[in-house]
Amino acid sequence: MFKNIIVKRPAETLVNGLTTSDLGKPIFEKALIQHDAYIEALKKCGVEITVLPENSEFPDSTFVEDTAVLTEEFAVVTNPGAESRNREIDEMEPVLKRFYKKIYYIEAPGTLEGGDILQIEDHFYIGISTRTNLEGAEQLKQILESENYKATIVKLEKFFHLKTGVTYIGNGTVLVAGEFTDHDAFNSYYKIIVSAEEEYAANCIRVNDYVIIPSGYPETKKNIENAGYQTIEVDTSEYRKIDGGLSCLSLRF
Repeated sequence: MFKNIIVKRPAETLVNGLTTSDLGKPIFEKALIQHDAYIEALKKCGVEITVLPENSEFPDSTFVEDTAVLTEEFAVVTNPGAESRNREIDEMEPVLKRFYKKIYYIEAPGTLEGGDILQIEDHFYIGISTRTNLEGAEQLKQILESENYKATIVKLEKFFHLKTGVTYIGNGTVLVAGEFTDHDAFNSYYKIIVSAEEEYAANCIRVNDYVIIPSGYPETKKNIENAGYQTIEVDTSEYRKIDGGLSCLSLRF
């Protein structure tokens, strides 16, 4: 069960966020409305929400997930791999100190972003991507194992972040798309396959009694509900334009 969630309001500079897509620039006013709806969906899940103010210095900083890896017992401040995003951790660290007494840090030359970290019960999967390197992954693995968690490093072939293509929704069930559909690391779990046409929907978040999913992906929604889950749909079209999904927009603990 999650008790707390941290989100950060998007700044007008969001329209200049980093992207690998060709979907055009986000419409800022629409992004604000979508962020409001995201917060309302989280409230329905019965959590306390800390809303941080926007910072126009960091266009991508609404994607707070990349700044930390959180467990019940401790936090890990990451070291984001994109130079323009690296100082976002300076803002997040004092916020995390409100909730955690024990905090670890990923040190350079290691890089690590939270979007590459998937927790399945006591097992963490750490993706090697363009933003998370092997040194950063090894540092996190060592931290987690010292705290009696298991950790597995997974090399990405195509996806931007690990959680772009695989999500854990509880009860031994994962959503998988693309390269993770038949990946050895996830073959021990029950898989809900996300089609290529709905690949973006592989990034969902399970928050207590609900699975929050991006709107507009009826096949994935039906498959999740058929597996026994309640869903809430949230439109994230403007965040998709800058490589963002539902998990990117919050830290959950």
